[in-house]
Amino acid sequence: MVTGAASGIGLATARHLAHLGMKVCLADLPGANLDASAEEMKSIGSAVFPVATDVADAAQLRDLAARVARELDPVNVLMNNAGIQPGSGTFDSEGNWDRILAVNMSGIIRGSQIFAPAIIAHGQPA
Repeated sequence: MVTGAASGIGLATARHLAHLGMKVCLADLPGANLDASAEEMKSIGSAVFPVATDVADAAQLRDLAARVARELDPVNVLMNNAGIQPGSGTFDSEGNWDRILAVNMSGIIRGSQIFAPAIIAHGQPA
């Protein structure tokens, strides 16, 4: 389970996990990057499960966890990687800062709160 999986560090991690033969859930915002990442991962031969998700939205994270539990359970690796940097000068608009904090901080906290209990409960190496 990798958030921010459509580019950068998240995509590199997803590739690595796929090369190890793991099933990989690619969670990222909807769009061409997520679609292209999913196609690339399928070419590696790994089971890939792309899910369009905004980690700033707790309801979307809960929906993601439910879908992953149905499709790929159990989760053994969780990488809360999603992050943004749209410009964040001290005097940027509140909207920029609200979005940055919602993704970069709350997305990680909520992702951990939502996924970790099931990871701990299944008792497998994780």
